[in-house]
Amino acid sequence: MNLLNILEEIEKTDAEVYERISPRRKAMSDFYGFSKKVALASLPFALGSIFKKAYAQNSAADVEGVLQFALTLEYLEAEFYTKGVAAAGLIPSGAALGAITAIRDHENQHVAFLKTALMSMGKTPVNKPVFDFSAGNGSNTGPFANVFSDYDTFLAVAQTFEDTGVRAYKGQAPALIGSGGVLTAALNIHSVEARHAAHIRQMRKARGANVKPWITGKDTGIGAAVQASYDGEELETQAGIKITGINGQTISMSAATEAFDEPLTKAQILAIVDPFIV
Repeated sequence: MNLLNILEEIEKTDAEVYERISPRRKAMSDFYGFSKKVALASLPFALGSIFKKAYAQNSAADVEGVLQFALTLEYLEAEFYTKGVAAAGLIPSGAALGAITAIRDHENQHVAFLKTALMSMGKTPVNKPVFDFSAGNGSNTGPFANVFSDYDTFLAVAQTFEDTGVRAYKGQAPALIGSGGVLTAALNIHSVEARHAAHIRQMRKARGANVKPWITGKDTGIGAAVQASYDGEELETQAGIKITGINGQTISMSAATEAFDEPLTKAQILAIVDPFIV
């Protein structure tokens, strides 16, 4: 089956496949427009039937565990961007402030969505932790102590949070297989986080950082302090197939690793975010 045949098969279930594989088309309109979809999806009335139906197909404990875990991560990102936008003089006015404000709104909508989802299932959402965005475990003197006074540091931490979030959602997706609307909702948020990550990386690149819109190997583009968020991304094999030599083609190691984001386990994610939680 050649590539066109594959795309034709995919198109039968995903009519927007050609938009999805276009490297730039509609990227920013999707980036700014998705917030409306998330806001609508968070309505309790709409969610009630979705999550009740999911229970019949999957363990309620498994679904709740994933959603509570995701909520903790979304609390982290939502408060980070909320504080960033509120920090006087941190973010340049204009396009930069507009982008960060849009991301802030998305993350707060994700929080609202997940809380509503849990309550629709009769569960109590986990409380928001106290955060230390310097990564100092409550000392506020960690490696990112200037996160809300230095714009480049702020963007570096934002990149780390977004890249980690993408891998976190991918890691939890298998636990939601068969859950219907829950998996769909989680993957929708996953796609938003991926667009956030690419956009933040572009913002850093515009300021001189040596980064691409995607991860190359396990390079952080930041430094050793965030290496755990990128370890494991250097894989050149997918589904048992070595990408660098697929079909006799010469594909670089960098290109092979850039093509996929690798999942992280819940334990790995918790270890990564632990320094940011008091």
